[in-house]
Amino acid sequence: RSWLTDEVRAQARRTGTVHVPALHRALAERGWLAASAPGERAARDPFELGALFRELELADAPYHGIGTTMIVAGVLDQLGSPALRAEVLPRLLAGEATAVLGYSEPGAGSDVASARTRAVPVDDARSAWRIDGQKMWTTLAHTAAHCLLLTRTNPDVPKHRGLTMFLVPMDTPGITIQPIHTIADERTNVVFYDDVIVPDSCRIGEVDGGWRVMAVGLSLERGVMGSTAMLEPLLAAVTAWARVPGPAGSWLDGERPGDDPAVLTAIARARADAEAAFLLTQWTAWLNVAGQSPAVAGTIAKLFASTAYQRASRELQDVAGLGGILRASATGGVVASAADGEIERAARHSCVVTIQGGTTEIARNLVAEQRLGLPKTRQGTRSQA
Repeated sequence: RSWLTDEVRAQARRTGTVHVPALHRALAERGWLAASAPGERAARDPFELGALFRELELADAPYHGIGTTMIVAGVLDQLGSPALRAEVLPRLLAGEATAVLGYSEPGAGSDVASARTRAVPVDDARSAWRIDGQKMWTTLAHTAAHCLLLTRTNPDVPKHRGLTMFLVPMDTPGITIQPIHTIADERTNVVFYDDVIVPDSCRIGEVDGGWRVMAVGLSLERGVMGSTAMLEPLLAAVTAWARVPGPAGSWLDGERPGDDPAVLTAIARARADAEAAFLLTQWTAWLNVAGQSPAVAGTIAKLFASTAYQRASRELQDVAGLGGILRASATGGVVASAADGEIERAARHSCVVTIQGGTTEIARNLVAEQRLGLPKTRQGTRSQA
């Protein structure tokens, strides 16, 4: 389709904006933006959601805005006020507007409950709120109409209990967006909120009840909304590359990369890991359908998929030689980029995906504590004396 061509993918990489408006609208027309909201007529079960995001990843489609908009639409549908739902939800579900997540902050890492962005009522009636603070890694903030913003409304209670969520229009005065261009050819943003005034009607959930709102958002994601099939586009590129003889005079000199047993071994290991990631995602979906919590299973699937992606890109770089560290623009001469530069790009991209959606270290802690029953102490084997 014209809304997802090689040129469109290349444009997304050049700009770093991982969003294709035409693709977004096309999915909206088919009802997919309401797929994660259980109460919507267009709601899909977790297996269908998993299939959608797998197909998006197989097609190497920029889908970040699709995922965040689906999550915000689901949260708004379940917990938003009737007025806020009537005002915002139709535009989100029609693909006319996108929404992003404003959780992470400088110095807090993956501990979003440590949010320090303050929301203070402007009067005793709490008719409006003044928001001041800073958010990091708000991808697509520069294109979004709304941000689901986590704020601190009570600093005198345990950190999880003093949070409140707002759906903030991104054209509100006082919001400043600055780009951060990452090693993965993706743009994310730092967003400053300086004396931003929003009416109480933008609040979602109870005051100091933001943690419950976030839990609803995580449950809508259900561990199947992407980030587990990242190996597939890389595998497609390297498999095609391995089958074609290199040009005469190059380092391959007429030989196929696949004639090298080391190349075949790296591809085979990556293929096995991709299949394992798919099965882990299916397991997560099954748990949800069976009425069990998919939280830990989804963490395991994402953890395995992202680390396998990083390992595969490194191994493929090793076996591809100099071509594995060259970008797609490096063509001709004795050494050209391997697999049209996809190996080099994956090596950079894999550094980011082990951080996105919660770092690998945090994911391992969660699995250790919630699945393996290990203690929460961070002291390891150090002496207790």
